[in-house]
Amino acid sequence: MTAFATEPQEPRGTYDFLLSTYETEVLKTTGIWAAFPASALGFRPAPKSRTVLEQMEHQVQSEGRWMSVMFGIDTGDPNPAEKSVRGYIEKYSNDAARRLEILRAKPDAWWRGATAFYDVERARTWIFTRRLTHSTHHRGQLVVYLRLLGLCVPSVYGPTADTDGRVIYRF
Repeated sequence: MTAFATEPQEPRGTYDFLLSTYETEVLKTTGIWAAFPASALGFRPAPKSRTVLEQMEHQVQSEGRWMSVMFGIDTGDPNPAEKSVRGYIEKYSNDAARRLEILRAKPDAWWRGATAFYDVERARTWIFTRRLTHSTHHRGQLVVYLRLLGLCVPSVYGPTADTDGRVIYRF
């Protein structure tokens, strides 16, 4: 696994809150991924839906593309060597830690600057926020998959019906 901060980081810049949010969102995403047994990776709740594995692939590939194309942060091939829950968690966590290190070194002026968001210009802060919400959307889909499979749902933003009133990010 990767070395994410275990204690809150002292803010270094105006936009550091976005990076702290990203760091915790990565942990929440990988916590949801860890709730899936290998036998569930091919689960597809509807013909037009992605499988669990395809959702993980989309997350690593989409985030890799956004970070590379829109922010100039290329961590290499986003795909894990092993297409397993563990492989995706390790690859995604390691790439996210490298991105965080690079992003934490960016000055406030960089964050305020604009760059291409597909066919329009947007502030980097707007694009980064959009990335966070995009990832949250797909994580939410996987929470529904867990329910449909009758599996326990770990905490995301607080206790779930499966955590007995406690916050448990991984079972």
